[in-house]
Amino acid sequence: MKPTRSPVAVRIEDLDDARLVEHARQCDPAAFWVIIKRHNQRLHRVARAVLNDDTEAEDVLQETYIHAFTHLAEFRAEARLSTWLTRIALNEALGRRRKRRPTVDVKALEGMVAPFSAHKPDPEEAAALAEIRSLLERAVGGLPEPFRIVFVMRDVEEMSIEETAVLLALRPRTVSTRLYRARRLLREALRDKLATVFTDTFLFAGDRCDRLAQSVLDRLAIRLVRKDTH
Repeated sequence: MKPTRSPVAVRIEDLDDARLVEHARQCDPAAFWVIIKRHNQRLHRVARAVLNDDTEAEDVLQETYIHAFTHLAEFRAEARLSTWLTRIALNEALGRRRKRRPTVDVKALEGMVAPFSAHKPDPEEAAALAEIRSLLERAVGGLPEPFRIVFVMRDVEEMSIEETAVLLALRPRTVSTRLYRARRLLREALRDKLATVFTDTFLFAGDRCDRLAQSVLDRLAIRLVRKDTH
């Protein structure tokens, strides 16, 4: 008789989004944490593309997760979790933008250098990369809003034309046209000084990402306790 093999333990970090949602519906804090860490980057970039403001984009992330985690029953498995979360973040960001007074100027992006990276270059290389990212972020931030949002979703987050069109309620052809114009405007703004280095722009990682995840879980725990007391 062959010995029975013990089942291999699966780390929660290795679960797909659908399984993570199942765990989250059981109020598993680890599942909440992994979902936040997995989707922070995309949601932050999309919110920032709408608002052009780093602090407000971070606020949008918190509200997005609070809304999503308290409405998990509304999530349907046939949809992608990333798309569902992105739609919530977009609605939150667009709502905040509508509340702004027309006379309030959008904050400049100068000095926006991401402090966290998996790679730690030497001081000279770090300074060069920081200068490149800063220049690129200012150029992206200077795009007209319709082009900026499409550019971030398509070229930075690499969403498909179809997904971008659905999320923004646009025709696919309109998405393609706006992306083409955004790229052309960027080329003119950068004057061929930069290579295409988009993957490291507007980073949201490291301690900052962990801090937001913990803040969301802290707030969620309070709401869950209140819900249970009724």
